[in-house]
Amino acid sequence: MAKKSLDERIEGTKNFLKENLNTVRAGRANPALLDKIMVNYYGTPTPLKALANISVPDPRTLMISPFDPKSVGDIERSILEANIGINPTNDGKVIRLAIPQLTEERRKELTKVVKNYGEDAKVAVRNLRRDVNDELKKAQKDGELTEDDLKSELDETQKTIEKAIKDIDAIISDKEKELMEV
Repeated sequence: MAKKSLDERIEGTKNFLKENLNTVRAGRANPALLDKIMVNYYGTPTPLKALANISVPDPRTLMISPFDPKSVGDIERSILEANIGINPTNDGKVIRLAIPQLTEERRKELTKVVKNYGEDAKVAVRNLRRDVNDELKKAQKDGELTEDDLKSELDETQKTIEKAIKDIDAIISDKEKELMEV
């Protein structure tokens, strides 16, 4: 695995972490909160984003305007089943989600969830390091790398991984700060 490929895979891991963190609600209305919700639309699981326009009319409200007014009930049911901790209200045309203020207890629970996402990302990055190191050792065994080249490549890989882990820690720390804001 080349250095470029390692960097791309680390970047992919960080992006996946950020996507997961966007689904953790922090007391503010964020359309990304609904990204993973699938609606059973005429028997087919369909992403909510494909069925409706999602807007933020004020900092504590999400408004979902379905393209097909008949799908309001299905969308509302899917939001309830997603168990995101918000009860939808609908007026027959649009669905409103009032984002409640987070309690201290809920903030702490969400902080634990965020830390778990961070740990998963770190494990993924460490697995990348193991894969690269195995490839480098195999290349050295096959005579493609000298002992000195192997050592410098292993050191370079380690530095890249350490930087990625620091980046992940920073992303997690930012999300924790956001969660603990009142």
